[in-house]
Amino acid sequence: MPTTIESPAKTPAPSRTYSRWASLAVLCAGTLMTVLDGNIVTVAMPAVQSDLGFSGPGLAWVVNAYLIPFGGLLLLMGRLGDLVGRRRMFAAGLAVFTAASVLAGTATGQGVLIAARALQGAGGAMASAVVLGMLVALFPEPREQARVIAVFSAVGAAGGALGTFLGGALTQALGWHWIFLINLPIGIAAWLAAVRVLAPQSGTGLGEGADFPGAALVTGALMLTVYVIVGSGDRGLTATLLLALLALGLFAAFAVRQARTARPLLRLRLFRSRLLTGANTVQVLMIATMYGFQFIGALYLQRVLGYGELATGAAFLPAPVAIGVLMLGLSARTVGRFGAYRVLLAGLTLIAAGMALLGRAPADGSYLPDVLPPLLLLSAGFAAAMPALTGLAMSGVREEDAGLASGLFNTTQVVGGSLGLAALSTLAASDTDGLLGRGVELIPATAEGYRLAFRVAAGIAVGALAVAAGVLRPRA
Repeated sequence: MPTTIESPAKTPAPSRTYSRWASLAVLCAGTLMTVLDGNIVTVAMPAVQSDLGFSGPGLAWVVNAYLIPFGGLLLLMGRLGDLVGRRRMFAAGLAVFTAASVLAGTATGQGVLIAARALQGAGGAMASAVVLGMLVALFPEPREQARVIAVFSAVGAAGGALGTFLGGALTQALGWHWIFLINLPIGIAAWLAAVRVLAPQSGTGLGEGADFPGAALVTGALMLTVYVIVGSGDRGLTATLLLALLALGLFAAFAVRQARTARPLLRLRLFRSRLLTGANTVQVLMIATMYGFQFIGALYLQRVLGYGELATGAAFLPAPVAIGVLMLGLSARTVGRFGAYRVLLAGLTLIAAGMALLGRAPADGSYLPDVLPPLLLLSAGFAAAMPALTGLAMSGVREEDAGLASGLFNTTQVVGGSLGLAALSTLAASDTDGLLGRGVELIPATAEGYRLAFRVAAGIAVGALAVAAGVLRPRA
């Protein structure tokens, strides 16, 4: 899950040791809630579609409406956290996220649900953008800090997959509305704990300024890009190209503004770093693959194999267990012994192999031979690749740029997820519709659409492997 390290601000460390660990628990709990919500809707998608009448490609907006503002606003919210105080920003983010969850849980139409998901994304960005900066200030000793960040990273990584299980359990037991309404008591408890436990910290003041136009440009560019992908089959080629050019224009305007404004969200000189630029490129491709697997894998289990929501969530449960165990127990040792570059290549190879196996999943398949092996390969690959990729990205950055580089890295994580989800879900739906038009029965046509998406995702993972091998190779 995306998190941002900012340049350390003057945060008074708690005077009692237990206060630091209580603060860690509060920050992890608040972040876990926002991480879970990025994936908790995955298993509930068929129920949401049936209830609110979403089209196949349009269903991806239930996820992307959350991811786009989350990723587009991370840099801005990190900057605002420095200006108004990180505890205040974290608590405000929890409040916005909780209120938006209630709105989503009571939604009776597509527009209200998508708007609520976008507001959830904004609240999630507010809370997540300041968390690691607060942890760095709370645990300044290097070894202790490394352990704390490892725990926090494992919570984020495993939490994403755990959301799939919880989404299935809540949807089957209470209905899809409760995957959002459950956040009300959790959010209130987390907000009260944050106000009570976290140390107060004053920011530098809003007079220092923040680049609101830049945030609007990059968020609008991301949203338009996803819209171009998702709606490409419903409009003509000319309209699609014009919208794509407009999206590119917004990205170009963002780049120009960052080069000229006095207080940019993103300093363009960061891209001079070969490692940082290469790692962000690899991450976009890798996360596009992983998000596509979570979304389409859940649909395959439900629409092809006939699983219910709870069974689908349980089928994904080995993923967070494997990711958590491997990240906490083996990742640091493996990177220390073999080096981040080799571990990254091995992880990406496992991800590509897992997606290739899913590309063979038949219409009459079953969980143990057809789903569990690739699920474990993907989990092991992600657990190996993610810490190694993070280390390579940050190793090419100067100390004064560490916070901004981390914000960029976490932003591309969300960008990769939203673009991959849009592209792969649209591809699967289009292929299925084409087969249905040629007289193929529903389940075989649906299975073939998902297989095509999995094979394309495997190709994207191979592309990530090729970029990593060519760009991130250590120099003598």
